[in-house]
Amino acid sequence: MNPTTIQIIGSLLFAIAILHTFSAGFLTRLVKRYPSHAGLWELFAEVEFVFGFWAGVLIVFTALAAIGTEKGSFHAVTEYLESCSFIEPLFVLAIMIVAASRPVLLFASVIVRAASRLLPMPRAIAFYFTILTVVPVLSSFITEPAAMTLAAMILRDAYYRKGMSARLMYATIGVLFVNISIGGTLTNFAAPPVLMVAKTWQWDSWFMLSHIGWRSTIAVFVNALAVSLIFRKELLQFEVEERSDGHSDIPIPVTALHLVFLSLIVLFAHHPHVFLCVLLAFLAFAHAYPRFQDHLILRESLMVSCFLAGLVTLGGQQSWWLQPLLSSMSSTTVYYGAMTLTAVTDNAALTYLGSLVQGLSDEFKYALVAGAVTGGGLTVIANAPNPAGMSILQGHFEGGKVNPLGLLAAAIPPTLVAIAVFRLL
Repeated sequence: MNPTTIQIIGSLLFAIAILHTFSAGFLTRLVKRYPSHAGLWELFAEVEFVFGFWAGVLIVFTALAAIGTEKGSFHAVTEYLESCSFIEPLFVLAIMIVAASRPVLLFASVIVRAASRLLPMPRAIAFYFTILTVVPVLSSFITEPAAMTLAAMILRDAYYRKGMSARLMYATIGVLFVNISIGGTLTNFAAPPVLMVAKTWQWDSWFMLSHIGWRSTIAVFVNALAVSLIFRKELLQFEVEERSDGHSDIPIPVTALHLVFLSLIVLFAHHPHVFLCVLLAFLAFAHAYPRFQDHLILRESLMVSCFLAGLVTLGGQQSWWLQPLLSSMSSTTVYYGAMTLTAVTDNAALTYLGSLVQGLSDEFKYALVAGAVTGGGLTVIANAPNPAGMSILQGHFEGGKVNPLGLLAAAIPPTLVAIAVFRLL
């Protein structure tokens, strides 16, 4: 395949954006060195802003390249943007705002606390273990972005805010990212990389559960149990409240209405005109009854949406090298290839490109999707919900940022567990 000039530029900008994500620590230090431009350096140090910025650069190049052509700059830019699907960034925006509202968060916390009481473990360990197992499995039904938001918020309030060690913070976020990535595979609609191929390959929820989902559940359990046991001494130092603060102040009808809002957004996840109307209705209700809300995470949600929109815009120019690369692999090679490529490109984009290849064997299809979800926790860009969890938890890490290499190192052990489950069982 002969790439166009814009495709080559798009790939170069994509590579620059990836390198940019690793420079957050350096840019943060520039804030102190050049305080008069602190706001600018802080913005460029935001991982969520990186891909949106470089996508903007791509749009500028697209406009400049079309000057003097028959289409013209305006039509060239609008034609490309309209060819991209921004449903996922918009959905994540809506689901993050509603899922992180106080009634929904407290309701989820009550469920997790109730489930943790059934375990024969000390309360602090049982609660931690339940967050990293029950919520990822629930992601198969409430979608991965919603589960990531809920799990990250509960972990933040119960553990991160109370002074976790750096080792435990990284181990937790590594397991969380991997477990959410593989935990959404019990159905055919909750995980973005599965959603991209389900209709084309006619994979229903029973197929997902019987081929991938049960394996994922085993890996989720093993990962959560391992990190809970390894850090059991530190976890025992935390005191878990028997009841969430403020729960009794929220009437049951208010909580029920919030769950209705959340359910409608999930139900109409592929219809942005509908779920954005639901979001507006939710915001109107939240504004009318502020006493039932904490600070809505509007900024965080918008930044994550910007990140994903930028990833979609840049990712649209990567098919010229990704698709031939995938089609040249065997079913065994594609598993590890997909897992590796997922670390540098969104796993949903990867499986979508795979769905365009004709004549794939069933073994190849399984390996592609399994590999894509296996590698979904290695980097912040590997899986669409990861930026949501990052934005909620990163303020508690040193310098207010999650070190990309630290995340990679923390995610490797649970990823190896997922590899063992998918390849050996």
